[in-house]
Amino acid sequence: MLFSKLLLPTLKDAPQEAEIVSHKLMLRAGMIRKVASGIYTWLPLGLKVLKKVENIVREEMDKSGAQEVFMPMVQPRELWEETKRWEKMGPELLRLKDRHDRDFCLGPTHEEVITDVIRANVKSYRELPLNIYQIQTKFRDEVRPRYGIMRGREFLMKDSYSFNIDEKSLQETYLTMRETYKKVLERIGLEYKISAADSGAIGGDSSEEFHVIAENGEDTIAVSDSSEFAINTELLLKDGEDISSLEGKPSPDGNGTIQIKKGIEVGHIFKLGKLYAESMKTSVLNSDGNASTLFMGCYGIGVSRLVAAAIEQNHDEKGIIWPHSIAPFDINIISIGYDKNKDIAKASQDLYKELSEMNYSVLLDDRKDGYGVKIKDSELIGVPLNIIIGKNFTENNEVELIGRNGETSTNPITELRTILDFFKNK
Repeated sequence: MLFSKLLLPTLKDAPQEAEIVSHKLMLRAGMIRKVASGIYTWLPLGLKVLKKVENIVREEMDKSGAQEVFMPMVQPRELWEETKRWEKMGPELLRLKDRHDRDFCLGPTHEEVITDVIRANVKSYRELPLNIYQIQTKFRDEVRPRYGIMRGREFLMKDSYSFNIDEKSLQETYLTMRETYKKVLERIGLEYKISAADSGAIGGDSSEEFHVIAENGEDTIAVSDSSEFAINTELLLKDGEDISSLEGKPSPDGNGTIQIKKGIEVGHIFKLGKLYAESMKTSVLNSDGNASTLFMGCYGIGVSRLVAAAIEQNHDEKGIIWPHSIAPFDINIISIGYDKNKDIAKASQDLYKELSEMNYSVLLDDRKDGYGVKIKDSELIGVPLNIIIGKNFTENNEVELIGRNGETSTNPITELRTILDFFKNK
């Protein structure tokens, strides 16, 4: 991609409304633009990152044996009344009417819709277990949208729903999803904790949250300094207790002491039990030929929120430092004098072609601006590796390599294939 052709409206300063790092940098880096409160357009750079996160989530879900569907965002009132959530959800549920005065809502989640599909189409225990997922736009009418896409009203989410014949089978699916989420977060390269949590409006028997550790996290979690134990502090605090009082106390799991961490909730997994299946009369014939109410699980991960969480955990004063797995481009060729020197232009074009054929995602900065402007923009948007073609090339046939991590080297342009192969496999 030529930089001069990319829709990338970078900003020197973030708007005053931006409060946290990810919101500021996503606006400054030209990743998103606000349409309305809590609603954003994803511009090309942001969408490239979002799609990479989405693909990682999809790949790991497919590996787990889950099956992908695509359910409607608009849902009828009748389904939500079966579970009594039409009123229970309150103003967070955005309601609307069609031309026939029938009530609908914009789905914040899809338990009712998928359960309706299963009860109409699955009749025997032999067809179970099933784990059905989608990657879909959700809408929740937040009372106070803030922090950009971190707490928006419209967002991209992967939600999946398992249907099991008994608790044992549900536990197996639950643990599979737990491991799947760990793989997603590890592939993206994020530090995280899994904490026991309140099931909230979703309900069910028990649940766990996946928190990306970050200073600007909305949630406070208590973690052990000697084990993997973690729990949302809301579940530990007694009436009148302050969060700071938990610091240094013995960990509830008996290993070490408690440390208080800030976390961004990016995933939540639930054992729903029979909660939805009973209210929606969803059963199959068991091995004895009798009707058996299904056990359900629900597993959500915020695809768009993961983008913001990655920025919160990976940035410096210059801009974003993307993990390689989700960077919008692998390499930025910064061509100094592209418009004035034919040799530099040709070398830049040839290198761009060669790297693209090696399956790198490459940005070629062909703008008339000087080195200072170009490197600042590259640092802001977080490209992992910059290759500088300029004076050193014309004088010594060499290029400079500048990693976003601060590492630098100068190498003959003829040695780039070996260097970049190492970079690719690092």
